[in-house]
Amino acid sequence: MNITIKKFDELSIHQLYAILALRSQVFVVEQDCVYQDLDGKDKLASHIMGFSTNGQLAAYTRVFSSGDYFKNASIGRVVVASTQRKYGYGKIIMQKSIDFLIDECSEKFIEISAQVYLLKFYNELGFRESGEQYLEDGIPHIKMYYTIGN
Repeated sequence: MNITIKKFDELSIHQLYAILALRSQVFVVEQDCVYQDLDGKDKLASHIMGFSTNGQLAAYTRVFSSGDYFKNASIGRVVVASTQRKYGYGKIIMQKSIDFLIDECSEKFIEISAQVYLLKFYNELGFRESGEQYLEDGIPHIKMYYTIGN
């Protein structure tokens, strides 16, 4: 998987379309969750895109430095195309997102809002749960944190 990182204004129209199409396919259609994905936050984020060998967007996250969206740095909209999930791209794109926030943004603390069914996945990456579960768009979530030196 070839990974590219861009700020919003650096995205090509084709890259932006691929990002929005993948997010809609997974979060709205596949998860049967009607919600407004375009939340105005994309303009503040760095977009981490993983492309398969055929050039298709296979995995994606958007990341925020501390203070851009939340008080702490954060990773969100973590998504892997359904046809690409057998290759470990989720862990690869998440590790690249963590590394980017640590190495390029000098972050020491990262928070995410994780879907509960993915707890083991995020635990394996070094995230730890905090607080009680809650519903976000009808899907059970929990806050999780990553601290450098975990």
